[in-house]
Amino acid sequence: MIVVLLILIVVSILGVGGAQIALQAEHGARNDRDMQIAWQAAEAALQDAEFDIHGPGVTSRSAMLGSMPNPLDFVQDCGKASDGVKRVGLCALVQTGKPAWQTVNFTATDASARTVKFGTFTARDFASGGGTLTGVQPFQAPRYVIEPIPDPDNRNLSLSNAYIYRITAMGFGPRQDIQAVTQIIYRN
Repeated sequence: MIVVLLILIVVSILGVGGAQIALQAEHGARNDRDMQIAWQAAEAALQDAEFDIHGPGVTSRSAMLGSMPNPLDFVQDCGKASDGVKRVGLCALVQTGKPAWQTVNFTATDASARTVKFGTFTARDFASGGGTLTGVQPFQAPRYVIEPIPDPDNRNLSLSNAYIYRITAMGFGPRQDIQAVTQIIYRN
């Protein structure tokens, strides 16, 4: 009888341990899925920013962000709607201290937001926020900022103001606290 009780206790401990391992695996898989959603949203925002820079899209800023942009179009601490709609998300390059992309709030969505919502200048649509779609959707549409950087590989030295762009994008998972940041250097 004692042997049977000991075997039952061991089997019970093994069963509880197996259940905990299965739950941890499920949590890990869910976290990975949520991060993949955020990562893919951030990648989509990078592509939207590229379209914003060079078109297509009737509202794109390609004329303003050509290969020789006016540095005055880029705002210290990043532009917002009150700086002129076309200046939203355009950040002046910071020479000392934190770069602009580390100081803006990518989660802000109101009129004071200093980041560009996906599709603002390209008229592209991004499914987010649950809506009527089925499946897991990002909490909100991804956002991005653009900073000009003097081109270190300027082969035509007569162009004193040739620029490349640092684009920083943030995508969101199913919850606002799940975020992925991606960044590229883009040569127009």
